[in-house]
Amino acid sequence: MITTEGGAPVEVRRSARRTRTVAAFWENGTAVVAIPARFTAAQEKEWVQRMLAKLHRQGERRSASGRKRPTSDATLAAHAGRLSERYLGGKATPASVRWVSNQNSRWGSATPADGTIRLSDKLRRMPQWVIDYVLLHELAHLLVAGHNAAFWKLLEAYPETARAKAFLEGVSFAMARGLPGSEAGDGTRAVQPGQEHWADDAD
Repeated sequence: MITTEGGAPVEVRRSARRTRTVAAFWENGTAVVAIPARFTAAQEKEWVQRMLAKLHRQGERRSASGRKRPTSDATLAAHAGRLSERYLGGKATPASVRWVSNQNSRWGSATPADGTIRLSDKLRRMPQWVIDYVLLHELAHLLVAGHNAAFWKLLEAYPETARAKAFLEGVSFAMARGLPGSEAGDGTRAVQPGQEHWADDAD
């Protein structure tokens, strides 16, 4: 079984419709490399190694820039604390922050009474600036319950607020119409929002 340098599984997908390009992307924790069906075993090996190297370099750049994703509840809570300090003056102090899988209609939720924040695990594959916006949104709810002028004033300091809101609206629109995860024209799965995706010309 092929794995990435980090130990993640690798899936090679051959497509008769794909004639010139090779693509690599993450899908549900698996590194997928899509290649033309005509490739020989030697070409497959060469291109899989080449595209996995590109995915690896992209991950290293993210880590070097300090934007490594908070994957566990503990790292998510710590990250929320840093966001509160930076954008809310440390005024929002959640008792707990965790990922949940049972939120199908909301990206996040907060309970001011007990200081808990929950983020939908659907956010995990989205850009970090989107996750940060949802975290700040819920942190702000610990200070202001509703979506009034005082609430939105708290989010003015975060420079990606408008961009993240538009991004999530677009994702919600697509999900409501069954677009994310639908079959792509070349037989591969469509790339989810925020997934790294590399394409290269095989000729």
